[in-house]
Amino acid sequence: MSEQDRRLWHVTLTVAGDTVEPMLLRGALSRLREERPFIDTVEFTQNSAELQFWDEGAAMLDVASLALRLWSEHRESAGLPNWETVGLEVVEKSVRDTRGGVRSDQLTAPAPHPFHL
Repeated sequence: MSEQDRRLWHVTLTVAGDTVEPMLLRGALSRLREERPFIDTVEFTQNSAELQFWDEGAAMLDVASLALRLWSEHRESAGLPNWETVGLEVVEKSVRDTRGGVRSDQLTAPAPHPFHL
């Protein structure tokens, strides 16, 4: 793999659906992190979850395709709710670095009582 093929990408995947009891959801998300330890951050409410992680790939399309399948491929094994992907952001490391760690959505009021893993 050449140097250009080893580009690093930051991925934020957002899924949402019907309300799930928080302790059941926490257990399912913990199992997902055991199955996929590369997931850095998981934030969730009773009806949505946001997963953040780094991935390596030659092109954004490759990384995005894998990210879009993550939830559905682990739905059964981790006991994840039957939620759909409602958001996906994939940015190259250099773009993420220029943001200085502050995303525009952090400037607005947070969602009521999100949970963190």
